[in-house]
Amino acid sequence: MRDFTTSNLANTCGATNRPTRVAFVLASNSRSPLPSTRIAVLNMLPFLGAAGFEPEIVFEPEQPNMSPIVDGLEHRLVAEGFGIVFLQKVRGPSVERLARRLAEHGIATVFGVCDLVAPAMVECTDATVAVTDYLKALYPLQLQPRIHVVHDGIENPFVRKLAYGAARGSRGNPLRAVLVTSSRLSELPVIGTPPEWLDVTIVGPYWRTDTPLRRLSEAGQHWREQPTSRRLHRLRFLMSQRIRRVPWHPGRVYEFMEVADVGIIPVEPSMDAAEEPVPTWQVKSENRLTMKMSVGLPVVASPVPAYTPVIEPGGFNGYIARTRRDWLDHLGELRDPARRKQVGRRARAAVLERYSMKEQARRLVAVLDSVSA
Repeated sequence: MRDFTTSNLANTCGATNRPTRVAFVLASNSRSPLPSTRIAVLNMLPFLGAAGFEPEIVFEPEQPNMSPIVDGLEHRLVAEGFGIVFLQKVRGPSVERLARRLAEHGIATVFGVCDLVAPAMVECTDATVAVTDYLKALYPLQLQPRIHVVHDGIENPFVRKLAYGAARGSRGNPLRAVLVTSSRLSELPVIGTPPEWLDVTIVGPYWRTDTPLRRLSEAGQHWREQPTSRRLHRLRFLMSQRIRRVPWHPGRVYEFMEVADVGIIPVEPSMDAAEEPVPTWQVKSENRLTMKMSVGLPVVASPVPAYTPVIEPGGFNGYIARTRRDWLDHLGELRDPARRKQVGRRARAAVLERYSMKEQARRLVAVLDSVSA
C-alpha cells in the first residue's frame, strides 16, 4: 500500500495554484518501470499534482534506454507550453542537445541521476537531483552547487513487523534472513555459506522459484563456465538447502521482510577499473537499506557509502559489516530475540520520516521551484 497522503503538501511547500507544466523524459516504460523510474518519478507524480504542478510523461521507451534519441522533442515541449523538463537518468548527445535547445526557448531542465556520475548532464541542465550526498560529492566542486539531494522515498511505510519471535536459531529451527537485490546472485557475497542456524531468502530478478532440477542444471553450467577458484563457492551456493531464491514482486517482497528475523545486504566490493570514477556498488542509494529498516527489521549491511550515515555506530539501529568475521559476529548478536526487537524498532524510527515519500517530494518540489522562479 503506497502512502500518497498529499493533502498538506501544498501548504508545506508554499504552493497553491501554479500552472507550471512539468514534462518527464523517462529511462524506462511506466508500464514496466525500472525501480529508479518508479521511485523517482511515478511515486512522486501525485505529490507534484498536489503541490500545484501539472506533471506529464512525454517520453518513455519500450525497453529501458539510458541514452535515447530525443531529437525534435523540443518542438512538442515548446508548442504545449511546458515550463520544466525532468530528464530521468537519460543522458548522451541527443539528450544534451535537447537540454540546450530547451534553454534557448526558456524551458528549464532538471537531470535526475541515481547511480552514475555524468558531469556533462549537470553542465547542460539547470539543476540536477542526486539520490545521495555521496553521489553529489563525487562531482567536481564547481558543479556541486547545482546538485540537490532527493533520496529514494520509502514506498510502503505502513508495513511493519508486529512480532519478533523468541527463537535463537538452531539447525532444526533456524532464524530467517532476507536479502533483496537487483542482481541474479550466483554466490552469497562476503558471507559465503550461512551459519547452520540461519536460512536465507534472496528476493531478486529470478524467473521462478527454485526447483532441485533447475539448481542441478545451473550447477552444471557454472562448473563449466566459472574459473576453477570460484567453482566450489558457486556450487555450494546453488546446492545449499538453506538458501532460497524467489522472484521479486512489489507486494510479496514486503511479505518476505515481515516474516524475516534479520535483513542482510552483503555487497562484494568490486575494483573493476572499467567502473570509473568509482565502482557501481559505491553509488547505490539507501533504498534497499531504508526499505528493510522501515519494516522494523534489524539489518546487517556492507559499508556502501550511502548506508554508513544511516546506521549509527555500535549497533544502535543496525550494523555495518566489513569482513566475514564481522558478519558472523553481528548476526550472532541478533540471535538474541530482545536485541532483534530493540534494533528493529530503532531502525524503523530512524528512517520513517527522514526517508518518507512525502519528505522527498518536498525536496523535489523545492528543486522545481528553484528552476521555475
